[in-house]
Amino acid sequence: MNVFLFINNYGLMIKVFEDVLKPIPSIDAMMISYGCVYKRSSKPVMRGGRIETAESARQEYKNLLA
Repeated sequence: MNVFLFINNYGLMIKVFEDVLKPIPSIDAMMISYGCVYKRSSKPVMRGGRIETAESARQEYKNLLA
């Protein structure tokens, strides 16, 4: 399972990109979870998530890196 983590410059926003366990091998999808850090000493609070195609998730990750 591939997991990619994106944290913004201020350390306040987190996005996690991970492969979806696929019951059907022909489906290529990724789960994108997002959350916030309220205090540096606490764990991040994950606020939600969505499932995207792998190609659109890669494009979003590429845009976040730019």
